[in-house]
Amino acid sequence: MDYLEDGSAIWQTIVRKLRAAGCVFAEEEARLLMSSSKNSGELAKLVDRRIAGFPLEHIIGWADFCGLRIKLEPGVFVPRQRTEFLVRQAAGLTRSGDVVVDLCCGSGALGAALAALTERIEMHAVDIDPAAVRCARRNIHLDKGFVYEGDLYDPLPVQLYNRVNVIIANAPYVPTEAIKFMPTEARVHEAKIALDGGADGLDVQRRIVAEAPRWLAKGGFLLVETSEKQAPLTAELFAQYGLIPKWVRSEEQDANVIIGSQNG
Repeated sequence: MDYLEDGSAIWQTIVRKLRAAGCVFAEEEARLLMSSSKNSGELAKLVDRRIAGFPLEHIIGWADFCGLRIKLEPGVFVPRQRTEFLVRQAAGLTRSGDVVVDLCCGSGALGAALAALTERIEMHAVDIDPAAVRCARRNIHLDKGFVYEGDLYDPLPVQLYNRVNVIIANAPYVPTEAIKFMPTEARVHEAKIALDGGADGLDVQRRIVAEAPRWLAKGGFLLVETSEKQAPLTAELFAQYGLIPKWVRSEEQDANVIIGSQNG
């Protein structure tokens, strides 16, 4: 619509409303909401939903991740920009023809991004949440990989034992008691199973690390996103199960990744 332009009176009004609601990137959000609406009535509804605390990505139906438009449904975990750091680390270790597993794949953002960055990899993505799996199957196309519904490694074909070159996991790592302090967008509008990492935030990581050696090929890698506070504990887990841990961090994105290598 021609009158829905940056600098227009409508745009300025939306920006003011979003700022008042606490949206830090009000100008950009206004542009996205305007471009996602077909008329002024629809636009008003989208703005009202945003002001009410719904995640922008759920309202417009997609998230920008590593330059890709990742399709989303309401309730599905929104891929965070800091997790692009995990993808870049994995891309640096992945070679053409490698077998890659994306655990707790959510919308499939990591798998889709890694498949786009690395030619001819064999991608296997898994999530336990049916809504997330639906999204992942839209984002990771059949020619790019396989998406399974199930609990961590359970649905993977046993033919992958000792054949996986890279496992990536942005598993939930928020301690249960800390969820109540998260922003409303996440706490109310994302599935708790995508956030809750148990008492110390490491419950899912423990399960991932414990089983990784049976799936990894010789010289394979496990990469897990974690927090700065939890990183030393995550690294200890890796060492406990025979993986040589390396902690890498991006100050700019406030991102922490533990990379474990399998030598045996």
